[in-house]
Amino acid sequence: MSTYAVAVTGGIASGKSAVTAAFEKRGIVVADADLAARDVVAPGSQGLAEITRTFGPKVLTPDGSLDRAAMRALVFADPQARTTLESITHPRIRELLLGQAQQATSPYVVVAIPLLTEIGGRRAYPWLQRVLLVDVEPETQWRRLMTRDAMSDETARNMIAAQATPAARMAIADDIVRNEGTLEQLDSAIAELHTLYLRLAGAA
Repeated sequence: MSTYAVAVTGGIASGKSAVTAAFEKRGIVVADADLAARDVVAPGSQGLAEITRTFGPKVLTPDGSLDRAAMRALVFADPQARTTLESITHPRIRELLLGQAQQATSPYVVVAIPLLTEIGGRRAYPWLQRVLLVDVEPETQWRRLMTRDAMSDETARNMIAAQATPAARMAIADDIVRNEGTLEQLDSAIAELHTLYLRLAGAA
């Protein structure tokens, strides 16, 4: 069981997956909020049942799974619907991540929470010991989105603008890794942080 938990957070296209992969390469267990978000609304889950009771069958596909496109359209058009959806999913995501963290067998556990700032930071996850921010310039995010997801310039900029500001993310961060360079440079930075976290967790 890991009792020392490090959150990894950052804006869209900042390179969080590369960071968590670097920790995994060093034997560190990663609990991923994006994966947890899918699990809590999987067919047969209590989360999906509550969503269906709340929003009706219109948010389901013919095979009974969540129609993500329909759900996105609904919450985009109605802020109250988004708040209601989050009240169903977020507590379940937090519970699942905590369970995964407690079951981790590595010296410390990394918890990937992309929207940590937007959902309340440490107030939402009081069991986190440390927060690592993966930081890049907005123009880097824009360039990566345009290349990776082949989206329009307007969509890319709107997605970046809709997230927390860099200053708000930095306000909750204990550590910051800049991801503007090569994968080798990023890996070197993670190696130093790994040494730090082992020491903080009492494993070095």
